[in-house]
Amino acid sequence: MLKLHNSLTNKNDEFKEIEKGIVKMYTCGPTVYYYQHIGNMRAYIFMDSLRRVLKYNGYKIKGVMNVTDVGHLTSDEDSGEDKMLLASKRENKRPEEIAKYYADIFFNDLKKLNIDIPENITYATKFIPQMIEFIKGLEKKGYTYKIDDGIYFDVQKFPSYGQLSHKDLEKTGNARIEENVNKHHPFDFALWKFVAPNHIMKWDSPWGEGCPGWHIECSAMGKTLLGDNFDIHTGGIDHKTVHHEDEIAQNDALAGHRVVNYWMHNEFLLVDGGKMSKSLGNIYTLSDLEKKGFSAMDFKYFCLNTHYSKKLNFTFEGLKASSNGYKSLKNLIREHKNGNAKTDSASLQKYEAEFLNAINDDLNIPLAIGVMFTMLKDLDFSKDVYNLALKFDKALGLELDKEEKENKNTIPNEIVELAKLRLNARRNKDYKKSDEIRDEILKRGFIIKDTKDGFEIEKKN
Repeated sequence: MLKLHNSLTNKNDEFKEIEKGIVKMYTCGPTVYYYQHIGNMRAYIFMDSLRRVLKYNGYKIKGVMNVTDVGHLTSDEDSGEDKMLLASKRENKRPEEIAKYYADIFFNDLKKLNIDIPENITYATKFIPQMIEFIKGLEKKGYTYKIDDGIYFDVQKFPSYGQLSHKDLEKTGNARIEENVNKHHPFDFALWKFVAPNHIMKWDSPWGEGCPGWHIECSAMGKTLLGDNFDIHTGGIDHKTVHHEDEIAQNDALAGHRVVNYWMHNEFLLVDGGKMSKSLGNIYTLSDLEKKGFSAMDFKYFCLNTHYSKKLNFTFEGLKASSNGYKSLKNLIREHKNGNAKTDSASLQKYEAEFLNAINDDLNIPLAIGVMFTMLKDLDFSKDVYNLALKFDKALGLELDKEEKENKNTIPNEIVELAKLRLNARRNKDYKKSDEIRDEILKRGFIIKDTKDGFEIEKKN
């Protein structure tokens, strides 16, 4: 029996699909105005685990993931500037060029992580007519009102508002200062935003030129592709209090009933015990990890060793330990692939049952990996064990039978050690020694660059 933690009920619920054998699932995708960092990627690793476990249990999936290429403001509460327009100004490119560039990098990162990509990838700018129709439906039912900067959803007309985040409409102390004072209630949210005549991204609508609010795109896409009742909606925990709460309000208000049965959220990825920020210089992408000699799969294995619902603290020491663990796992797999022993079916069935129980207990992937490790260590080297491990990998997505390609960005340990010696020499003002070490590093085919935090090393072209 598969159990999943439902944020709506705040407990592990037995999973029961709406349509037999098919799971209709929506995942909040990226806003493609910049590189996706490793914190973002944890959400898609969680999505991947969920999709794989569902398939392992025999379900077929009809999945949707949106790509936000318009309408996501710098604040989730309908204030600030449009992120796509900020990127457009920053890079002196049109929004569609920005979106394509960063979307391509995002999907390439998903490929590196061996992510099981949803069946339908939807771009917000392609669904503007559906969003307008959705808003018109809400308007007809009396849930909307118009003020100076847009069309808003009136949360006081939706009695169950707050069911996901447990917001209390009577307590508005957490409402933002810059909220529009003309709103009927601080928690009301934009469905359609009016824009200035020189605004780049704008569309005609029954209410005037403008662009959609951020929350409406997911509702319109979900309704269009999955209907008025679907099984699962996933996203990061940061979406729970605003974005997903607002989705539920507009979804259920229009449909007249609960649209999504299971809401699932992954927790934050911290860096060195705190949040990622540009000022701290601790925002990392997969490419940054690769430059330090790690693979995307090292990072995926690092994430899978902590349950998706728990905060995960990223450190390079932790990533190194996970990288070593991942290599050990693949080495054991290889030993079994070449083994000649025969394994009795009872032993295999025992581990298979334990593995299934683990993944079906709200995706307890860390326990499932532990079950597999125990099997690989305790049983004689055998192709039977190898084949079962590969079956397990269908739920893990760790490419356990794939030979690792040499990371072209990998920096050998001896070069890193030389760079550390050089850094010490520079700090001690021994510039002669520093230059000698730099020349030695260059001779060995690498370039060292000084940074405010230490150094960076690149392979010489």
